[in-house]
Amino acid sequence: MSKPRIAFLGLGLMGSGMARQLLAKGFPVTVFNRNTEKSEPFRNDGASIAATPREAAAGAEFIISMVADDNASRSLWIGENGALAGAASGTLCIESGTVTVDWIKELSEAAGNAGCGMIDAPVTGSKTQAAAGELNFLVGGSSGALELARPVLLAMGNSIVHLGPVGSGSLIKIINNFVCGVQIASLAEALTMIERSGLDRAAALEVMSNGAPGSPLFKAVSTRMTTPDYTPNFLLRLMAKDLSYALVEGGKLSIHLKTANAALDLFKQGIASGHGEQDISAIVEQFRNH
Repeated sequence: MSKPRIAFLGLGLMGSGMARQLLAKGFPVTVFNRNTEKSEPFRNDGASIAATPREAAAGAEFIISMVADDNASRSLWIGENGALAGAASGTLCIESGTVTVDWIKELSEAAGNAGCGMIDAPVTGSKTQAAAGELNFLVGGSSGALELARPVLLAMGNSIVHLGPVGSGSLIKIINNFVCGVQIASLAEALTMIERSGLDRAAALEVMSNGAPGSPLFKAVSTRMTTPDYTPNFLLRLMAKDLSYALVEGGKLSIHLKTANAALDLFKQGIASGHGEQDISAIVEQFRNH
């Protein structure tokens, strides 16, 4: 059986790996990226290149967006040249970026008005997992829509968790990244304490890595901080964005996320120090420069 045609919108750190996985698995894919230079290499992988999201969506059975934030997502989906303007009735729309619940609900309504289905399917994992097809999809939407999307999602990942109705996937992703951001901020401060105190850094980190704090995130980020290697796996400025979104979602539930606020301050300082386009682990450099 022929595989469904897919429109893939957004070819950044994550989207590029995801689109290549779809192409490698034999899906016919049309890609769009705002910076057209990023689209051209995909032609060699068998993709069609679209000039607009609307053009990419024409004839697609699935439309997947993977961009940085609400504004970027809105610019792809909505408007005269947006994907929904080109989508046929019955197309399933999949938003995989880390965006707010309010935007997901607005997008879901717009998709419905266009005769399309909609799920939110953000991911856990970073650039490495995207390139290897090892992402975990966190899905909000109906069971029926998820079953339609399942073969497409599993071409890019190795697990799917259905969290509930539309917006549920985005909410847990924001909560997940809030906890990660706080951990990374505290690790940056802890590593600075170790370095300034004169402790044996390798031995101290081994104690922590093999103890209760030693999560996969701790191990990966501490390695990048000590190398140091700030080649982006997850952009520092996007963690600041995610923490900002977490504060909004917490506020809706009458929860003032004090730890998120504190971590956000440190990530904002990292951006101000010139590290916004580097990996999240570069947050430690603002302490080293003092």
